[in-house]
Amino acid sequence: MSLTEKFIANLKPTGKAAKHFDGGGMMLFHSATGGKLWRMVYRFEGREKLLSFGQYPAVSLKRARELRAEAKEQLARGVDPGEMKKEMKKVSAAASANSFEKIAREWHVKQTTRTNPNKTKGNWTDRHAAQVIARLEKNVFPFIGKYPIGGIKSADVLDVLQRIEARQTYELAHRVMQICGQVCRYAVATGRAERNVVLDLRGALTPHKSEHHATITAPQEIGELLRAIDGYKGDFITACALKMAPLTFVRPGELRGAEWAEFDLEQAEWRIPAERMKMDDPHIVPLARQTLAIIHDLKKVTGGGKYLFPSARTDTRPMSDNTVNAALRRLGYTKEDLTGHGFRSMASTRLNEMNIWSADAIERQLAHSPRNKVRASYNFAQFLPERRIMMQVWADYLAGLRQNNILSPAELLSQEQIAELQQSFMKGLRFGV
Repeated sequence: MSLTEKFIANLKPTGKAAKHFDGGGMMLFHSATGGKLWRMVYRFEGREKLLSFGQYPAVSLKRARELRAEAKEQLARGVDPGEMKKEMKKVSAAASANSFEKIAREWHVKQTTRTNPNKTKGNWTDRHAAQVIARLEKNVFPFIGKYPIGGIKSADVLDVLQRIEARQTYELAHRVMQICGQVCRYAVATGRAERNVVLDLRGALTPHKSEHHATITAPQEIGELLRAIDGYKGDFITACALKMAPLTFVRPGELRGAEWAEFDLEQAEWRIPAERMKMDDPHIVPLARQTLAIIHDLKKVTGGGKYLFPSARTDTRPMSDNTVNAALRRLGYTKEDLTGHGFRSMASTRLNEMNIWSADAIERQLAHSPRNKVRASYNFAQFLPERRIMMQVWADYLAGLRQNNILSPAELLSQEQIAELQQSFMKGLRFGV
């Protein structure tokens, strides 16, 4: 007699195992403890074998009968269903081992593994590494993470990217496509995929132009800004951060996280350790007289703690990443006018237009990493004599703008500074002094 769902559901543990047949060699094995397992007895090449279909109720009576029919079909074709099941398990295990997520995480570990003995971390900063894996976990893994990477098609990746575009986050879509391309390239290099399918998606996304950080570069407008900063009526610590931002033009995170232990005021240097830098290289900021004056005033207030600019809530953390931007908004500058990061573009533009300094010295002071990998290994103190003079001249230039006085290079450099530049062979002066 065939089994019914009602009969199976009502089976209770009896303390003894029992077999309930449904025909065609299939039975429900009822264990002594109440477990209900689907099994099928069959013969292949003269030998009796046993095939398992899974456990009830995860595998229903209807599904078990479908599996029985599939096994009968395989037997009719001369295929052993038990061996076929073993092969399918192997294929599934191999696919899982080479899934997109597995390969992506392996690639991610490679990027964060320390390979340079002169560095404390891998090729990426902690912040960048966390950002990359978060983008994959949120936007990619839920959709194609379990796919065998060798079987992923361009359309699969495009579907993921179009989901991101549907949120109108076009820049993110481009960045995720770049990450997926790097994962697929790694899979090809390690023999887990035949080709990088992301290459076929060029031109498939909505064009996106990266936005530059809003900045001010006109000398008269810079002067207005500096006067506005001098008149800031808010928190004293925030005011000091506002004043130091244009003088040092470090990244906002590097400024707000500044620690007193990083400063040598006698040598007029701020040495930022590699772990706090975007490019994972230590950085030196020569301190002009004007910058030192701000720091000395600030030390009277926060010098007993860890940070120059502690949070308003606790001195165990630095000020929030929005503090400087919020202060600029209070001064009347919108995000389209200026951001905390915009002080870097301001300095880069004006210093290059002075036509005094070598481009390498400016780039090194901005802590930019050269595109050329060979040049990327240069010492972080390179061009330091020129940079010391440049930072003082920059501070003097800003002081002039604050007074509505646009000073020329000849007016900015003293004879001693000119002699030092010429003696250090850093750069031939080009303004005819």
